[in-house]
Amino acid sequence: MSNRMAGGPKKCWPLIGFSLICLKMVASAKTAPEIPTIDQAYSKISNSITVEWATVPGATSYLLTAEDGDTVIETMVANSPGTVTGLKAATLYQITIRSISATGRSQASPPKQAKTVLAAPILEVSSPSPDSILVQWEAVYMAIGFSVSIMRANGLGRIWKENTTNTSLTFTSLEAGTLYTIKAYAWNANGTPGDDSTCNQRTSPPAPANIQVSFDSGALKASVSWAPTEGAFNYTVMALSDSSELSCRTTLSACTISSLQCGTEYLISVLASNDAGASKSTSAEALRTVACAPGRVTIQEDPPGHLSVAWSDVDLGDYYVAFVKSDDGLEVHCNTSLTQCNFLSECGFTYFISVFAYNKAGQSPLGDVFNYTTAPCCPTDINPVLVSSDRVEIVWSPVRGAELYETKAVDGFTVVECNDTAPACTLSALECDTKYNITVYSFSEVRGSNMSCTSQFITTVPCCPAGLTVTQVTQSLINVSWTVGTGAQTYVTVLESHTGQSKCLTHQNQCLLGCISCGVNYTVVLKAISATGLTADCTYQSYSSSACCPLGVKLYRLGPNGIRIYWQASRGSANYSTDLYGSKGIFTCAPSAGLSFCDVTEIPCGDVYTVMVSPVAETGLKLTFCPQKIYSVTCSGSTLGMVIYRGKRNAE
Repeated sequence: MSNRMAGGPKKCWPLIGFSLICLKMVASAKTAPEIPTIDQAYSKISNSITVEWATVPGATSYLLTAEDGDTVIETMVANSPGTVTGLKAATLYQITIRSISATGRSQASPPKQAKTVLAAPILEVSSPSPDSILVQWEAVYMAIGFSVSIMRANGLGRIWKENTTNTSLTFTSLEAGTLYTIKAYAWNANGTPGDDSTCNQRTSPPAPANIQVSFDSGALKASVSWAPTEGAFNYTVMALSDSSELSCRTTLSACTISSLQCGTEYLISVLASNDAGASKSTSAEALRTVACAPGRVTIQEDPPGHLSVAWSDVDLGDYYVAFVKSDDGLEVHCNTSLTQCNFLSECGFTYFISVFAYNKAGQSPLGDVFNYTTAPCCPTDINPVLVSSDRVEIVWSPVRGAELYETKAVDGFTVVECNDTAPACTLSALECDTKYNITVYSFSEVRGSNMSCTSQFITTVPCCPAGLTVTQVTQSLINVSWTVGTGAQTYVTVLESHTGQSKCLTHQNQCLLGCISCGVNYTVVLKAISATGLTADCTYQSYSSSACCPLGVKLYRLGPNGIRIYWQASRGSANYSTDLYGSKGIFTCAPSAGLSFCDVTEIPCGDVYTVMVSPVAETGLKLTFCPQKIYSVTCSGSTLGMVIYRGKRNAE
């Protein structure tokens, strides 16, 4: 019994299954809807087949089935016609249909074969030129030909249609910058068309026309304008030269290219662009920019008063203008096709020099501005004045451009010079009786000394005596002597004080001057005069005449062997010395400061003495020209008393 139970399900299940199937069939026969009949099955789209059938009463929906031997695809639809999607293109399918109601579904209908149409070609389109569109695609499975059509996207105008067995096609004679719609489909051997592809393509724009170029020479930029182009989204302006490429982009119909180079010739062209690409470039417009500023500018002044300005030649320069402006504001210029200009110049000016090149585009940019300072002017009103035998004072008017003056006196071997910012100079230590060539040179730090200044000759004066000696002969008479001065023929000696003047004229080298006051300071002037009348004023140190000789000289006894000498001092202060000359010796005494007497002790009596009271010079020299008195000193009588006056002796 256990064996019967183990094998029962294997067999039963089939029996049960069979019974169920049978029962189901019986039930279906009684309750399922009718089997639909397919009227037609066809494909209009490469991934679907459309089925048409007669409506089954009681059916609420239908199940469409498509089989290609590899796959089965089912689709529920509500009514006829119905479409099975998700199919493969250009593939034969067996199509069946079942009706479905609330009580169940029917048996599958007799199959009907249908083939999906060809797939749509995948298009690649471009516009190689403003009047053409190129359409390209890959091969389509089972296709033997293709149809391609084109028309304006706005629907206006005609439709072009071409059939081909190739995989590319070019439409020409189109309108530039216009949007077109392209459609294409493949067909099979039966001529059945497949799916179509649709895309839009714009032709590239035409080249812009009416190109206008305006050049701004000051800013070195070019403004380019043109007539708007149909279908252009933007524009590109290009400026090409041998060494550079510049461009600008814009959506407008004008554009400015900056940073152009001077002295360069550019070719200006304009491209119009849209989503299809760029137009052909326009015919290039030639643009010559302004020339660059001339370089290697040299300035020379040769001879003085003539400026020569030279420069290097520049590309695209038709002619040149050189401007010269002085620091007083005056400007001159010259216009030349050469590379040099000459100008007149004046001394003491700073000139500012610039050179420009010109062509039809305008003036070159400003280059370097050069300055050139001419030599300072030479003094013209030089007035040398001899102020002594070895000194000349020179004055002149200030001159333009001079910062310093160099004054030189040249006698052929030696040079005496002085430098000063003032228009005056004193040349000292000149040789007397010498001919000098005197020149005043003007000097500036930039240009140095103006060596073209003219000279003046001056002869000087006789030499002053190298030494002058004043000797007092008497109280009112002095002798002035000197060494001979070179070049002098005549001398004038003058002693001058507040009390008056004493003068003598001589051809010798000494002179006696009288009427001299004692105790007075004199100025001693010696003038040396040449044969031509040139005079050298030789001033020496002051001379003080000696103090006046004292008056009222008297002697008094001071005991047996003493003598007091008394006198009346002259005007002014002076030192005195007293001398007594006798047969038994010479006795001397000097008073204390401020006193007008002095004492001599131990003097022998019984002798005759010559007494002289003399002023003593500052040098200590004792003057000997004062009067002498003779006194007798006796040995008898009182020891005190007056010494006997015996007479007066003239000074020797």
